[in-house]
Amino acid sequence: MSDGPAARRDPGEPRGGVRPFSIKTKLGALVVISVLITTGLMMIAMRTETELRFITVFSMIATLLITQFVAHSLTAPLDEMNAVARSISHGDYTRRVRENRRDELGDLAVTINRMADELAAQDRQRKELVANVSHELRTPIAGLRAVLENIVDGVTEADPETMRTALGQTERLGRLVETLLDLSRLDNGVVPLKTRRFEVWPYLSGVLKEANMVASVRAGIASGSGSHTRTDVHLHLDVSPPELTAYADPERIHQVVANLIDNAVKHSPPHGRVTVRARRGPRPESLELEVLDEGPGIPRSEWHRVFERFNRGAVTRPHGPGSDGGTGLGLAIARWAVDLHGGRIGVAESERGCRILVSLPGLPSVPS
Repeated sequence: MSDGPAARRDPGEPRGGVRPFSIKTKLGALVVISVLITTGLMMIAMRTETELRFITVFSMIATLLITQFVAHSLTAPLDEMNAVARSISHGDYTRRVRENRRDELGDLAVTINRMADELAAQDRQRKELVANVSHELRTPIAGLRAVLENIVDGVTEADPETMRTALGQTERLGRLVETLLDLSRLDNGVVPLKTRRFEVWPYLSGVLKEANMVASVRAGIASGSGSHTRTDVHLHLDVSPPELTAYADPERIHQVVANLIDNAVKHSPPHGRVTVRARRGPRPESLELEVLDEGPGIPRSEWHRVFERFNRGAVTRPHGPGSDGGTGLGLAIARWAVDLHGGRIGVAESERGCRILVSLPGLPSVPS
């Protein structure tokens, strides 16, 4: 098995620019050696007066032995490639062909291994897509369920305000379903952004209110979804100035803030505090967001891996009752949404807990 530089080179290009041991060369050498052996034995027979039939038999045996050796060196790797290709066709992408040859079969082995790597990557991306979609659909579904359960249980009345909340969750669920088509174009970088100017305080206040509502309903449901069920953590919003506005895609920013809050709450101590801060950025309508918790924090050695998919960090056990390990997708989704805006997201220094900064560029610069 090899995943080194040989697996990344052009399969059609000989190693080192020259192929000294090609199959054509080996077959040509086989013919030359057979002729030389036959000629040599004939000369020996003429000098020693050995009968021709013995020379013929010896020549045939020698030629057959050499041919068998060359044929085995050619067919053995083909049998191995056939076995690996059969495993790949059955969905096993872990097997690889040995790349220990410097001929056309060696190039074919590189190609097969590269194909297996690409198929494994596509299979992994397919599974991640299903996990991403499931992760994102839980929030509006849980919010809508919370509203409906409160109405059924008589906790709240079906007044216009409550129904508007349910309608908002239904609309958000519909928008998330529509983004499935966008996700199929994610790798090409052509996912559209619906950017507009919006007021930051009421927008973030709604995100925090929704996070509290979803946590409340999840606390009464058997979890295991990867989302927190903490109701003891206090969410605090700090926006300065209060009339702050930003220019971005509200739906994508909702993904960022909701996932950062979810991650911060899960790692907060009992009765901890999660703070969401918003400040004006250096450019027009740009925004600086900060989510700070009071948990154990993230070791500096893990900062570069925080936003990788399925990475759950170095903390072996979540803090506080009702939290779980999560799916390791929330921060990866947040980075994806920020990258779409051309912004930046990262872990920052903090005296206590974890502090994540998000910078959004705001209005696009007009070329002079």
